[in-house]
Amino acid sequence: MKKVLSVVVLLLVCAVTYAGGYRVSLQGQRGLAMGHTGVAMVNNAEIAFFNPGGLVHLEGKLNIAVGGFGVFSDVKFQNAEFGQTSQTESPTGTPLYLYASYNVSEKLAVGLAVYTPYGSSVEYPTDWSGSHLVNNIDLSAIFVQPMVSVKLLEDLSIGGGPILAIGGVNFNRNLSRNLTDIDGNRSNVTIDSQGLTAFGFSVGALITPNDQWSFGVNYRSRIDIDVEQGDGDAVFSNVPNSPLAPIANGTYDFTATLPLPAEWTVGVSYKPSDKWTLNFDWNYAEWDAYEALDIMFLNTDGSLALESINPRNYKNASSYRLGAQFDVSSKFVLRGGAYFDESPVQDGFFAPETPRNDSYGFTGGFTYNVTDKLAIDASFLYLTFKEIDASYDSYIEGGERVPFGGTYKSSAFAPGLGLSYKL
Repeated sequence: MKKVLSVVVLLLVCAVTYAGGYRVSLQGQRGLAMGHTGVAMVNNAEIAFFNPGGLVHLEGKLNIAVGGFGVFSDVKFQNAEFGQTSQTESPTGTPLYLYASYNVSEKLAVGLAVYTPYGSSVEYPTDWSGSHLVNNIDLSAIFVQPMVSVKLLEDLSIGGGPILAIGGVNFNRNLSRNLTDIDGNRSNVTIDSQGLTAFGFSVGALITPNDQWSFGVNYRSRIDIDVEQGDGDAVFSNVPNSPLAPIANGTYDFTATLPLPAEWTVGVSYKPSDKWTLNFDWNYAEWDAYEALDIMFLNTDGSLALESINPRNYKNASSYRLGAQFDVSSKFVLRGGAYFDESPVQDGFFAPETPRNDSYGFTGGFTYNVTDKLAIDASFLYLTFKEIDASYDSYIEGGERVPFGGTYKSSAFAPGLGLSYKL
């Protein structure tokens, strides 16, 4: 199970993602509509994700925000030299979130955040030119985080709590570029694991010196996904019955480790007037923790049946985010934003299951206040990845490196809808 998530997260990194690395930046309608900003702005219960230190500043006793997104994405690949082309077939993803907070007193609040930072699917046509690296992947992950927020001073509050990660993954690839059984069927492996759990934490602080300015910082810890024997199944199919085959048909255990990197977000929010709010967030992810994804396939007695060495050599990367909010009236609020997200992938490590290059995100949305207590929130994200000529040079077959590369062009569109409630 744990190993499944490792692989899932790895694949999500690229083809179907909406932020650097494996992250999916769809954790709330209001924050996303403002360029995925919010670490320094107390807007609604979404602050539980962006900065738990701000929970204690929410109005009313009880605050709830719930919603979700539809995600439509694709990756186009072309290698003109060899006449190879392909395009992913990506089912609609549906990231969800639920945030709730309760003000125990003027200086103390507790909350709960449930969100899906990893959750998507991508599928290449069967036996495409890069099928020895990936055919398809389906990932789901849910983070559950209880938290507490305390006002230390009138203009300083802090908050945080532990994170429980629960996830699963299904992943398929061919064993090599041309290995088949006697009937010509491509040899392949399918990895499946569900119910993975891992732990981490996040902490944040909010400074509000006056009614115009606020400053926030949030830290989310590294979470190591360790896959142990018995946590999932690796099924090898269509392997020829030959002593030269790398492994026999059947079901195996496997082990792997994947780090979900630590990240820092620092931001500022400024209100030049009663109607306008401007945000800027800077996010820094410590992707250098992701050096490789090595998978060990095990026999039932625990002995090594086959190892898969997959260098990744990621580098640390930043995201720069801008957002604006305009209060049209007491009933209607407009939002817009944009961000630039650096790729953590280095030259020579651009794998098709992680086609993650630099990207630009453009966002917008609105809130309609149905009553003083209930509001409808909507947003959209259009994400375009810079077209890039890149390759993955670390695939080894027959003792030799066999680079795989071409031109990648990716995009994603994610509309969202949610509700906000305060009492």
